[in-house]
Amino acid sequence: MKSLCCALTLALATPMLLTAAGNDWPRFLGPTGAAVVTESKVPLKWSDTENLLWKADMPGPGASSPIVFGDKVFVTCWTGYGDQPGANDMRQLVRHLICLNRADGKVLWDAKVPSAAPEDAFQGFITEHGYATHTPLTDGEHVYVFFGKSGALAFDMQGKQLWQTSCGTSSGQRRWGSAASPIVHGNLLIVNANDESQTIFGIDKTTGKIVWKAEGDFGMAYGTPNILKREGVDDLVIAVPQELWGMNPDTGKLRWYATHGLSGNVSPCLVPGGDTVYVFGGFPATRSTAIKLGGKGDLGTKAILWDSSSSSYVPTPILKGGYLYVINDQGFALCIDAKTGKDVYRERATMGSRGGGKPF
Repeated sequence: MKSLCCALTLALATPMLLTAAGNDWPRFLGPTGAAVVTESKVPLKWSDTENLLWKADMPGPGASSPIVFGDKVFVTCWTGYGDQPGANDMRQLVRHLICLNRADGKVLWDAKVPSAAPEDAFQGFITEHGYATHTPLTDGEHVYVFFGKSGALAFDMQGKQLWQTSCGTSSGQRRWGSAASPIVHGNLLIVNANDESQTIFGIDKTTGKIVWKAEGDFGMAYGTPNILKREGVDDLVIAVPQELWGMNPDTGKLRWYATHGLSGNVSPCLVPGGDTVYVFGGFPATRSTAIKLGGKGDLGTKAILWDSSSSSYVPTPILKGGYLYVINDQGFALCIDAKTGKDVYRERATMGSRGGGKPF
């Protein structure tokens, strides 16, 4: 795993770096959570000798995405437990927030955070992603991270820790760990701590004080929430098993919900598309659905624009030019018409393979 996860590689003209919003990529899935850039020249081939700007070795593995602000790149990883053979003492687990120079990959600083609570054991599905899965986020003045049972933390741009706030230390029934990344709304850091406490938190990003908590048994909702504007109003929107929730991001109060029927766990992030949101996931049968935003209370069946069995269990699709694109967990590249939910094509992907020779 170390050979796969312990190096950060930057190809020339990656989409992460070329955006319409000042060349910054400040959070998971980009400035709007849509994972789409409007202007880019992305190389279709890269290797150790072709289209490679730099490559930096990391202290340990991690599954978070890097973010970019100005001349800095931020990424997380972990060391001390489960990161290499013989590292079996959970008490030695340390997470890292690393800042690199965007131009050459030189490590500018490494902020280390010892584990604040016992973690889920490094076994089963947690070995697929580990303990540094949540992508950091920056507002240009500070960098914020969510480190699961070690809580949410804020750092200044020089790596000094400013505050640390617990978001719970429990575990979900499956003990898979959590993955949702934090987002910002105004002066609030919003964290989906479903696995740690069955709670979504609104945290003052200046002080670390908890402003509001939305608690409830909302199942295995692993996706990162998003802020979507509807008729001039900001909604905090998150997909949970069976429902899509629209909440007041300033208070955490539920404004509306729609029943979508995706059962089990919902891992992909929702896909924003104007006044429509697309939800993928579910278990044991994966599905996808398009839901029209707006209204109050129960939106009813009229909000469901379409429902399809073409879906993805974990990967999050992107919406571009009226089509939804995703490579699903069975190794198929899917293109779905966003208006109708009908497949445009379904082809076996040829990206490579992982354990057991299965395509990914």
